[in-house]
Amino acid sequence: MVEFKLVVSDGKQSYPKTVGEPSAAGFLGKRIGESIGGDLVGLPGYTLKIRGGTDRSGFPLRGDLPGSRQVRLYVEDGFGFHAPRHGMRRRRTFRGGAISEETVQINLTVESSGAQPLAELLRPQ
Repeated sequence: MVEFKLVVSDGKQSYPKTVGEPSAAGFLGKRIGESIGGDLVGLPGYTLKIRGGTDRSGFPLRGDLPGSRQVRLYVEDGFGFHAPRHGMRRRRTFRGGAISEETVQINLTVESSGAQPLAELLRPQ
């Protein structure tokens, strides 16, 4: 059974939400940068954009990597590594930008709002 922890951000505040089957199946195969309908996660009228996420080991999803495989990259200062000294590089582990069964958390931002405020729809139960 696939279950995702979603973090939905409207620019001012972030709201956590957990989705299981069958909603979670709608995320499989989507990539970072794609838009989805809010109806998939119980937010009618909203459009959400996938901005990132992490896998079950805590490694970040990286949008410029194809598929959902795990890769070790030699990176400079920037995404996934912040060098303490100028010119420093390190090997870091990332996962491709496609959402798969190994993905645990998905970060979403609001592209267009619905009729009800986000705080009202995602308030803690």
